Amino acid sequence: MNRQPARSRIRGLYAIADTTVLAPDQLLPAVQQAIAGGASVIQFRDKSDNSVLRLQQAQELANLCRENNVVYIINDDATLAKAVAADGVHLGRDDPIPAGVRAFLRPEALVGVSCYNEIELARKAKSDGADYVAFGSFYPSSIKPDAVRATTDLLHLASEELDLPVVAIGGITPENGAELVAAGADALAVISGVFAANNIREAAKRYTRLFD
Repeated sequence: MNRQPARSRIRGLYAIADTTVLAPDQLLPAVQQAIAGGASVIQFRDKSDNSVLRLQQAQELANLCRENNVVYIINDDATLAKAVAADGVHLGRDDPIPAGVRAFLRPEALVGVSCYNEIELARKAKSDGADYVAFGSFYPSSIKPDAVRATTDLLHLASEELDLPVVAIGGITPENGAELVAAGADALAVISGVFAANNIREAAKRYTRLFD
């Protein structure tokens, strides 16, 4: 099967459905609203030890994303991504190399890598077969208050050098997100800015408009 270029898929609002923000009964309707507001990528992030609930939620989100032609990524769990036939997986610093994870999943799977504030990590991720890279935190984040801080100069460099989609994450709002898009971010990864909003659909729309 031919792989659709990642740059055409990893773009726009990359909404991270984190179970520390969304209760089990909120998860599916919240993601439905984010998709209705224009989210083009959904990542499921669950760090709990409830494997039964995690699998159930991951499958429900997989079905929803397929129905809406939205890219579906699992955070840090290739086995779960394979079980629900997700579009791909997002890896951290200490995870296996992207090419190996893709071989475990399927040839067309998308594999992204967190590169924090380090261009060298992004270069290595590309050489190891990553489809996209993520940098951050760009602004103070309530989810990861102690995260290292990335700069717009890093976005400029990565977008010019790597020929991969570049995702920005960390404390991003519709107001400060415009600066990141201008600096070269192909996608904005957002948790609280979307899923902690009173009106998730309208919050998502405010981010998606930055890519019009």
